Amino acid sequence: MSLTLYAHPFSSYSQKVLIALWENDIPFTYRNLEDPDAAAERAALWPLGRFPVLVDDGRTVVESSIIIEHLDLHHAGPVRWLPGDGDAALEVRLMDRFFDNYIMTPMQAPVFESLRPDATRLDEVKEKTRRDLDTAYAWLEERLSGRRWAAGESFTMADCAAAPSLFYADWVHRIGPGFPRLRDYRSRLLARPSIARAVDEGRPYRSYFPLGAPDRD
Repeated sequence: MSLTLYAHPFSSYSQKVLIALWENDIPFTYRNLEDPDAAAERAALWPLGRFPVLVDDGRTVVESSIIIEHLDLHHAGPVRWLPGDGDAALEVRLMDRFFDNYIMTPMQAPVFESLRPDATRLDEVKEKTRRDLDTAYAWLEERLSGRRWAAGESFTMADCAAAPSLFYADWVHRIGPGFPRLRDYRSRLLARPSIARAVDEGRPYRSYFPLGAPDRD
């Protein structure tokens, strides 16, 4: 088995895949994209400019959810990322997509806007992000009722997506006291060793966060 992951420690989608690898102690070569040679190799493998990218014995696998499903199929460990039951698997996939599309995407909007040379719409974008995240937080607060993890009692691919999504979203728009289940869930995620490791390995790059990383977490 020869796995190589092209990723960056501060990238949310990189962390999503790193959590899955570390949870099952899967050996891999970590090509940190801070290294210009690693960045050039990644660009040759996947010219659309996104990461992480996994190479498995010469096969290139892209998109974080697909990479995790690939690991579940070909490098299964004690933590299974999708349940065998079809309906339960759909719930995991729903929650995975929810965190990527309705937490991570709006969270990133003011980050990207702040990086523009003339960020004239930053206040407007921040306000829309606050509205969008409050709507998503409210939905999650109800969905998490009676659940320890995102899709039930088992830690799954959905939680790999949730951890970096909620970690950074809380920096952009704090999860308020009106969402106690969601706040507890975020704390539970951050206490898990694989997720704590992802946070710690990203810590040296916090100056990259253009909105200013808060003095917490």
